[in-house]
Amino acid sequence: TGRNVLSASKHGEKWLPAMSKPICKFRELSSYSITISTDRNEVHEEIRSSIQSLCAQFPGQYWQKLDKEVKYPTEFVQALTESGYLSLLIPEEYGGSGLGLKEACVVLEEIHRSGCNGGAAHAQMYTMGTILKHGSENQKKEFLPKIASGELRLQAFGVSEPNSGTDTLSLETVAVKDGDSYVINGKKIWTSRAEHSDLMLLLAKTGNSDTPRKNWLSTFLVDMNEAKKSGMEIHPIDCLVNHSTCQVFFDNVRIPESALIGAEGDGFKYILSSMNAERILIASECIGDAKFFIDRATAYANERTVFGRPIGQNQGIQFPIAEAYAQTEAASLMVQKAASLFQEGVNCGEEANMAKYLASEASWKAADMCMQTHGGFAFAKEYDIERKWREARLYRIAPISSNLILSFVAEKVLGLPRSY
Repeated sequence: TGRNVLSASKHGEKWLPAMSKPICKFRELSSYSITISTDRNEVHEEIRSSIQSLCAQFPGQYWQKLDKEVKYPTEFVQALTESGYLSLLIPEEYGGSGLGLKEACVVLEEIHRSGCNGGAAHAQMYTMGTILKHGSENQKKEFLPKIASGELRLQAFGVSEPNSGTDTLSLETVAVKDGDSYVINGKKIWTSRAEHSDLMLLLAKTGNSDTPRKNWLSTFLVDMNEAKKSGMEIHPIDCLVNHSTCQVFFDNVRIPESALIGAEGDGFKYILSSMNAERILIASECIGDAKFFIDRATAYANERTVFGRPIGQNQGIQFPIAEAYAQTEAASLMVQKAASLFQEGVNCGEEANMAKYLASEASWKAADMCMQTHGGFAFAKEYDIERKWREARLYRIAPISSNLILSFVAEKVLGLPRSY
């Protein structure tokens, strides 16, 4: 009959459903006023050149010393602040540069390609959208100019908790209205840079059983200097990478009603947009890390001579480097796509998550390749490979694990049954 055997009926039952049209919807950029340019962008090239010059002042020895002493890169963050890069997303009227997420991606990518680490300051970029989109005019006028000048640091993002993890709607930190204040009780974990921040973007539960679950959470901009005087404690976590991460405890911490961002109960919706920006920006860091590893591996493979020939002449060395390069270039295109959609105001949860997944996987593949290429020398701290290798591993787990991204794509994009 010419029919596909697998689609044929057997005992009256279909083995596979007949497909008259594609099931999956692939979003084309042509559907929007967005293009991914392969040409060199003059502004981006200026940013790259400037970041390279800035990072040259903070070579490997600087990061090795901080790593050994488990210290925060205060001088590096100050240099970024004074150069205007941490206020890049703040509108000019509030003292910032007024640029977009695509430019922020260029900054973070180049920082990481230079061997530095943007994790010390990147939260100030991805938390900014919540204030810009949902903050009151009073909040913007009070805080944004001070953040832009460096007088205040917005580096802490209080979302994750020990008992909820990625199940954000199950968080247990509560903010109870009491007159013209809120009283906060609970604890946060993996709150990076809490010791080095003046402000925290905090997600807390304000709803109850009478409230729809999606409206349980609210977002607050917490003055951490004041909160530390009234019951907030910060406990550093000693971990694999020098990321200044902490646990934060709230014991009847009272904050003013004016700290609420937007409407009570809409916090989860606000945070989702910040999470998309977070995924895209961290994806750009992963692209920078991957390029760092490829740069180092290529240079070493050309220079290192064994048995009278450069090791890069061997296909066993060449192929992994070439594969890492191809994967990084492909992941970079997805990061550009996600950043373009975000900047145009398009809902880009699908692209943001895939960008983070592809970039973190490409970075980790490049990290492993670079370790193998350097052999024993990769373990010597002076080469910076082992430090960057440890840093690259983080982003297959944080801020969201690769497996959860795949679950999201399977369920939300492909329409497969929910697995959890």
